[in-house]
Amino acid sequence: MFWRRFQFSRDIGIDLGTANTLIYVSGRGIVLQEPSVVAIDLDKGIPLAVGEEAKQMLGRTPGNIRAIRPLRDGVIADFDAAEQMIKYFIRKGNEGRGMLAPRLVIGIPSGVTGVERRAVREAGLGGAREVHLIDEPVAAAIGAGLPVAEPVGSMIVDIGGGTTEVAVLSLQGTVVSESVRVAGDELSDAIASYLKKVHNLVVGERTAEDIKIRIGSAFPNDEFDQTAIDVRGLHLLSGLPRTISVRSGDVREAMVEPLNVIVEAIKRTLERTPPELAADIVDRGIMLAGGGALVRGIADLISHETGILTHIAEDPLLCVVNGCGQVLEDFKRLGRVLDAADFHRSSN
Repeated sequence: MFWRRFQFSRDIGIDLGTANTLIYVSGRGIVLQEPSVVAIDLDKGIPLAVGEEAKQMLGRTPGNIRAIRPLRDGVIADFDAAEQMIKYFIRKGNEGRGMLAPRLVIGIPSGVTGVERRAVREAGLGGAREVHLIDEPVAAAIGAGLPVAEPVGSMIVDIGGGTTEVAVLSLQGTVVSESVRVAGDELSDAIASYLKKVHNLVVGERTAEDIKIRIGSAFPNDEFDQTAIDVRGLHLLSGLPRTISVRSGDVREAMVEPLNVIVEAIKRTLERTPPELAADIVDRGIMLAGGGALVRGIADLISHETGILTHIAEDPLLCVVNGCGQVLEDFKRLGRVLDAADFHRSSN
């Protein structure tokens, strides 16, 4: 029984994202992919649901239940809810086995402060014996198959839910990087603001995200710009529910401002890149990862604005968690990319 229990102490990689949390278990691969949402019973102070079930409750809860996203802009906004969520996902990812506390590798935005890094570590220690942190652009580059260990420049742009990470990597290190707290959530917010301002229609974040996924685009396309869908929401003037038709071209115009912030972050990073590495990037191109890479035409927009060929990773949503997993599986070779400040659970 001892050896069976010891066998279940597998290392775990976590992409702790603003929108989704993904878990990689060593020897098994990706075992969980769920929304980063927790529903709390306010009377009892306990979580009622976590993940997909909790996401269905967003905007639809009574007064004694609150559905929240514990992470905002890539950092922990509600520590207790985040700790409960991480514990739940670790248990679920290991099929509820009574395992020894695992070693964690958690992907976090490169621009977070020391205090925010400590908050992630402490939340992770609720269900682990040892916590390592890895910057998301580094993990995304490894997961996307870029040669980060070689003496060549690789550029990765990880567009997540709360942050966009831009980094130039070489020899397992970050040469230049920039993190902006404008990403998928801001694109959805821009759509919601457009509907409220132009059509006097109030929609929830789930509806705005659905519009972004279905007809959102970043680069003009005469044919697709005419695509329209029906959107339901609350009309401000009448106070009654109403349905309107929205075109893709209008949604693209609504997202121009946050898209420009992302493009400018890429340009600033290129301006600070050493010449030899810049030449490598021109030859090899820019790699896009994260959920934001799935927005139609975003690679074309970046290519047009920078003049550099832009590629989308094969599985952009899985790049960070796959990168965490590869570090776990080849810890000796890739361990140098982890945060130097290791954090262990107290022996007490």
